[in-house]
Amino acid sequence: MSKQKNERLSFKTAMAYSRRGFAIWWKAEPEILIAAAVQRAVEALSPFLPLYFTARLVNAIAGGGEAGRVWTMLAALLASTAAMGILRAAARCWDETMRRTHQWPTWNRVFFDKLLAMDFCDVDDPENQTLYTRILQARQWGGWGLNKLYIIFSDAVGAVFRILGGLALSVSLFTMPVPAGSSLAWLNHPGCLAGMAALLVGSVLLSGALSNRASRYWSEYDGAAGNRMFHFLYYIAIGERHRSADIRTYAQDRYIERAAREEMVSETSFGPKSSIGRAARGPMGLCSSASGAASQAFTGVIYLFAGLKALGGAFGVGSITQYVGALAGLAQGFTGLLESVGRLRANAEYLKLTYEFLDIPNNMYQGSLTTEKRSDRKYEIEFRDVSFQYPGTDTWALRHVSMKFKVGRRLAVVGENGSGKTTFIKLLCRLYDPTEGEILLNGIDIRKYRYDNYLELFSVVFQDFKLLAQPLGQNVAASIEYDREKAAECLRRAGFGDRLAELPKGLDTCLYRDFEDDGVEISGGEAQKIALARVLYRNAPFIVLDEPTAALDPEAEAEVYTKFNDIVEDKTAIYISHRLSSCRFCDEIAVFDHGRVVQQGVHDSLVAAMGGKYQTLWDAQAQYYQKKSEQPAPDFI
Repeated sequence: MSKQKNERLSFKTAMAYSRRGFAIWWKAEPEILIAAAVQRAVEALSPFLPLYFTARLVNAIAGGGEAGRVWTMLAALLASTAAMGILRAAARCWDETMRRTHQWPTWNRVFFDKLLAMDFCDVDDPENQTLYTRILQARQWGGWGLNKLYIIFSDAVGAVFRILGGLALSVSLFTMPVPAGSSLAWLNHPGCLAGMAALLVGSVLLSGALSNRASRYWSEYDGAAGNRMFHFLYYIAIGERHRSADIRTYAQDRYIERAAREEMVSETSFGPKSSIGRAARGPMGLCSSASGAASQAFTGVIYLFAGLKALGGAFGVGSITQYVGALAGLAQGFTGLLESVGRLRANAEYLKLTYEFLDIPNNMYQGSLTTEKRSDRKYEIEFRDVSFQYPGTDTWALRHVSMKFKVGRRLAVVGENGSGKTTFIKLLCRLYDPTEGEILLNGIDIRKYRYDNYLELFSVVFQDFKLLAQPLGQNVAASIEYDREKAAECLRRAGFGDRLAELPKGLDTCLYRDFEDDGVEISGGEAQKIALARVLYRNAPFIVLDEPTAALDPEAEAEVYTKFNDIVEDKTAIYISHRLSSCRFCDEIAVFDHGRVVQQGVHDSLVAAMGGKYQTLWDAQAQYYQKKSEQPAPDFI
């Protein structure tokens, strides 16, 4: 990022990026922009109306006016102050409500929608993951990107209305002349008025330029690494409950404390010895102070000019307050507007990252054929000389794989880590397309089928499956609306029936306590049973189980195996396991080694094939339980 910032984007490009960002906000949640605009407009204009009546009231008192006029101005002042106070409160309430309930969710929705719409292979791409992480880090440490654009928009609207209010109340300062007989009549000279206008423009430009220069230190400082470290040390390491046991057992709090102290003095931190800390004590702090000084100096000139005109008889003494406040607001408005433009340009660097991510194209062909809705589930899938390389690598994850899935059969896929089992499943579910060869469904290349239709053929329990901190029934159905009787039956078939009967709210019991105080904590084995129930609820023709019993105790595992045929029914099942002894119930076993299918057959014949890969793996496991046959076979990795 730092290299990119040495070549700043042009103003035209920065504005184009910003316009696109505003369009994204408007499309996603227009009310949040409207609420922000109204609140900033009311906030900016609220001082001017009371200021006007204050000047009228002081003039009435100082000029010895009638009591009626004094009381009228006082009433107008109180009424305007009350009215603006009510408007400000209402606008602020609306704006805060929208910000608190829509700002972050809207930002998240933009990116979540993109992630869900992307081809899985692109989501899984490390480069895209790194790009997304950089966007998150920029948002986390400085609010840069789309979120900063929303803030800049709010500030710019406030600046514009401050300018309008200041102009409305300051015009008469220049148009009301000092009487001709006054010794200060020279204040009416056009040169004097031009000088004041030049001072206004000069102070605004100088103050804005200095402020933008100070802000650039923040925008050009890459504090993401330091912020990421702090976020981990203070929120993740300490705050996540699954880490607490290790932290207490090994006294890791002392390590965290020391790491945090060391981070405070690192170059990437926000501490006094970091580059941003040195800049704050040096040029950044100097620019910021000079910006404030330029603004205050102009305020002093305003006081002098307005005071002299009042002394010369151009207007009453009360009007001095009006003109000083109006011109100060005018200057602040112009300065704020210039600062907003400067921040737009600085923020464009981060918008560029955002658009790089949002513009990632979908290259996977979606197909147009619909899959047959066959009641007999007569689907046949064939891998025909399939090879695959992950993007950016020269290594073949799969090489020349050919096999057919026989309808209604149970296929076990075994092999060491890195042998290609997971890649095989990803290709089967069309999360990736083959690099070479083709995969056929009923004789037709699966790329020709509609992508969403093809996915509906599969129910999968991935090894790293996730359950949500939501009600149990919704987790099973993966939906808010669902068939309660069907969900309960699937849980019972998956071996979760006894636990379901104990839950206080049954299917409405919330898993975990992230959102509900009465949520239940479930074990890893229970979670796998719920995931298996989710597979049954989907009722797809193909079931893919990746280590479905890894977290189950031996008794529960034996129960699943005993009931496996009843659970699968007439579906085609693909079962991935490290425990070779658990593959005996399968009709066929495919042995993977270095991306190739090196053996296929049933358990007895594969074990009998001396020197074969399956026999080697079986012996590696069997040595642990040959002395005590009743012990389950441990994993071979």
